[in-house]
Amino acid sequence: MASLSQMSNADEYCLNHALKLARQAENLGEVPVGAVLVLENIMIAEGWNQPIQSYDPTAHAEILALRQGALHLQNYRLINTTLYVTLEPCMMCIGAIIHARVKRLVFGAFDSKIKINVRKDILNLMQCNHLNHRISIEGGVLADPCGTLLQNFFQTRRSGVEKS
Repeated sequence: MASLSQMSNADEYCLNHALKLARQAENLGEVPVGAVLVLENIMIAEGWNQPIQSYDPTAHAEILALRQGALHLQNYRLINTTLYVTLEPCMMCIGAIIHARVKRLVFGAFDSKIKINVRKDILNLMQCNHLNHRISIEGGVLADPCGTLLQNFFQTRRSGVEKS
């Protein structure tokens, strides 16, 4: 496999891998979200949504990838890492990303439930002067396939509920 540093589309490559992980979540009946943590062009951790199966409301893809990355590095600070997620992170995950000192966040689909005021609040939180860490954020990478996976999941779920 080529080094991620040699790839012109490393962000897309990593998000495609996160999409595969999201499909694992979907196969388990979880909301299909996947995450990959990268350090020095090497994938060091991954996660997919598992709150239903694990009976853990914090078992979001991002949190699981951060936990796995911290274990891998034997450090709770994930300095100079990039986190790739198929869906814009929620407030809980944003807080964990900030505390872990992730350098860069790249996500696919924008969360349609997050309204502009909330999104401004998230961005304001991440740029807050009270925090001693700033994160570079890039959203909308592979937004169409990431969003389509989620839309299809919820359409199927709703149609299944209606048939019951």
